[in-house]
Amino acid sequence: MSTIVIAGGHGHIGLLLARQLRDAGDEPVALIRNPDHAEEVTAAGAEPLILDLENIEAHELAAAISGADAVVFAAGAGPNSGPERKLTVDRDGAILLAAAAQLAGVDRFVMISAMAADDYDADSDDVFQIYLKAKADADRALRNSDLDWTIIRPGGLTDDEPTGRVTIAESTGRGTIPRADVAALVVASLAEPETTAAQFEAISGDTPIAEALAALAPADEPREGTASDPGAQAPAAEG
Repeated sequence: MSTIVIAGGHGHIGLLLARQLRDAGDEPVALIRNPDHAEEVTAAGAEPLILDLENIEAHELAAAISGADAVVFAAGAGPNSGPERKLTVDRDGAILLAAAAQLAGVDRFVMISAMAADDYDADSDDVFQIYLKAKADADRALRNSDLDWTIIRPGGLTDDEPTGRVTIAESTGRGTIPRADVAALVVASLAEPETTAAQFEAISGDTPIAEALAALAPADEPREGTASDPGAQAPAAEG
């Protein structure tokens, strides 16, 4: 039995992930900002932990997640948020959580990112382009860390029934995937050693999830910047 911390525990994927982890015999802990969401999180099988990633220092967050076996970043500012929160949540929140995980000695970290995150227009002020850059920056910080990381970049998210079958690759091309299958990819990634140091896109396909993950080869990418301090890449999140 493992304790898995889920940032974004009240999100669509976060709730699905909590249920799947509980069904697998693990103990999910859901990080939530709004105490009104605690009941729904508890019903999904997770222990609610109320804190705000936008208003906490790395050492405080490290103390809160100390003793966990793994951390999953499933948080997001949401489709109706402006550019500022794409930076404070999708980028800085993820980098802060990675820094806190290192401080707490929680080595395993799974990031739910976004398809084509690296293909952003750096000169654009479009909210979606800012979102992609925020995701790319967070992914880069995680790759540069000393954590045992996995980065999942799903295609368009749907609420369709899960199929348990996917296509995963460095670049899959456009496609969609049920949120429940993204949650299943996280659960399976936590149990599959081949996903450590692996970054991949994921859409619905024909290959069973466990089989697709077992065939992965770890990413071979040189680190950039300071490897020991992912928080240094986002001063606002520094603790």
